[in-house]
Amino acid sequence: MSKAAKAASQPAPASEEPSFEQALSRLESIVESMESEELPLETLLARYEEGSLLAKACQTRLATAELKIQQLERNSQGDLSVRPAALDTSAE
Repeated sequence: MSKAAKAASQPAPASEEPSFEQALSRLESIVESMESEELPLETLLARYEEGSLLAKACQTRLATAELKIQQLERNSQGDLSVRPAALDTSAE
């Protein structure tokens, strides 16, 4: 069994939130296993559900990082500072 297939067969514990990199890696291994293995429908559905949750978590983290980057601005001395940004809640 390949390294990716082993990783795909072991879901991440629900109690701890994976890092962005861990979530992305897990998502990639799920996609790889779904594309390369013949799996029962129940297993495919479970992996699809897990992948959807991981994709949403990655998107949320990327949006948060983008917001932080947008908040950075240079002050008059050229130093970086963080300015408060209004969250765009209209998309929700």
